[in-house]
Amino acid sequence: MNSSIGELTELIQPPSVRRDKDWASAEHALGIRLPADYKELIETYGGSNWDDYLYVLEPGCPNDNYDLIEWEDQQAEALEGLWEFEKKPAELEDEGVRVIPWATTDNGECLYWLIRPGRDPESWTVMVNEARGERWEHFPHTCTRFLASALTGDLRSNILSSRFPLPVHEFRQLHVM
Repeated sequence: MNSSIGELTELIQPPSVRRDKDWASAEHALGIRLPADYKELIETYGGSNWDDYLYVLEPGCPNDNYDLIEWEDQQAEALEGLWEFEKKPAELEDEGVRVIPWATTDNGECLYWLIRPGRDPESWTVMVNEARGERWEHFPHTCTRFLASALTGDLRSNILSSRFPLPVHEFRQLHVM
């Protein structure tokens, strides 16, 4: 078990039923190999809502609104249109760099993996984009380290809600709507 997943399981008891995924199909659809810590997060918690605010996206999520592959398609198109009017963050200027969403919030902020060409998925870091705005933040953490650090209060964002995390954590797995 990855140390960040271990920290998450100490904070929030995982559901009793683990979700098995067809990772090969998901990775084929995305055209990338996903980080092992993310796969472990999904197999442990599934697509999920944390502290009534942050939604972790899942490939083939039972709730279609939080399907990782659908979000990637929509966000890739939206960002291409956005770059016509707004300046890209410095982290995205280099040739071949891209972002793929792995979480969102109830306010519409989006959390992305920053993917640089030739980098192993285990070294991907997190970019946060404000809802309906051009502010971005970069965090040198994997997605699970970001989530665990945000929930313990060790990581603070100027974009994410000041009410996140909650004093008493809440969790729910996403189901068919």
